Parts: sequence; C-alpha cells; structure tokens
Amino acid sequence: MKLELITLTGPKLQGDVYEVILPTADGSIAVYYQHMPLVATVIPGVIAVRHNKNDPDERVDIFATNGGVAEINGRAIRLLVDEADSDDEIVEADTRAALARAEEMKENAKDQVELAKAQSMIDRQAVRLKVTELKHRRHRS
Repeated sequence: MKLELITLTGPKLQGDVYEVILPTADGSIAVYYQHMPLVATVIPGVIAVRHNKNDPDERVDIFATNGGVAEINGRAIRLLVDEADSDDEIVEADTRAALARAEEMKENAKDQVELAKAQSMIDRQAVRLKVTELKHRRHRS
C-alpha cells in the first residue's frame, strides 16, 4: 500500500509500506492493503510503519505525532499531521526538560486557556518520551 506522511513542513515519508498503526480517537488501528475506506482523526500518540511483511519490530519506523487526519482508501493511506518526529530526531534530555517546563506552566496556569496550552504541551512531550522509550527497548532486544 502507498503511504504519504505529510507534516506542516512537508512530506516526511512516502512510499510502499506493509502496515501502519495509528492512534485514533477510537483507539489504535492497524491499516493494511485493502483496508476499508475511512477518514479518521489522528490523536497525539505513536505512528508505527512496517515497510515489509517480515520486518522485525526493530525495523519498524516510529514517529511521535501531535494529531491530524488519516485518509484511507484501501490502496493508499494519507496522513496529514502537525508533526511526525522520528526516534532519531528526538533528544530525550531536551524532551524531559520541555515536559518539566510544561508541568510548571500547568501548575501556574491562571485561566483555562493557559491550562489547556500547558496540557497540550505535556501531551506532546509525553508522546515524544514514549517514542524514546520504544527506541531504548528495541535496542535492548
């Protein structure tokens, strides 16, 4: 199946893939060739891309996303997301520091707008940390 992973800064990944696992509002879904047509909201979480059927988990590409939309038509999947940071692009120490700052912002929020912004930042950094944890697990195996 064809995959287009497009972020606000442009195409991130394009090509043939075997499987894509997406975080959606209804839970994680796995998308394969001939998946029923679907448009779904992608929520903050981990996107996993297996390029070939026999690829081991260590070869699966993983990305942290902050949300977007998936369009699936059975032969192709188009993901339009705000961001898709790969495990190689995320610096764990920087992410932990950003999470700490976001948690401090949440504690000091003066209104609902500041609280929502801080929570969004917390959610983003938590997903990025999850991707780094998955990377560590894959390297230990």
